Amino acid sequence: MSAQNSAGIQTLLDAEREAQKIVQKAREYRTKRVKDARSEAQKEIEEYRKEKDEEFQKFEKEHTSGNKKAEEDANKETDEKIKEIEGIGKKSGPKVVEQLINAVTNAKPEPLHAQ
Repeated sequence: MSAQNSAGIQTLLDAEREAQKIVQKAREYRTKRVKDARSEAQKEIEEYRKEKDEEFQKFEKEHTSGNKKAEEDANKETDEKIKEIEGIGKKSGPKVVEQLINAVTNAKPEPLHAQ
């Protein structure tokens, strides 16, 4: 019986070692899968971030160029108005100065009427 018990114990020990190897392989496999999943998730996050950044750059470029165009149009319109006002000033300026000088030099004072 003791040889049989020894053989049985040895068989159990061999089975336990084999089970430990299987468990260790399963742990290693699970660890690898977790690392792979993390790596894949990180790649997806980076791709998503890159995509959203490109969308933002495109949006910003489209809207900034619109603002620049509006600013350029406003500056052009302002320059045209300034030239128009300067032209009117050059055309009417001497006449206005003459009228002012006449009004000052030929003043006709009148008393204020009290009410």
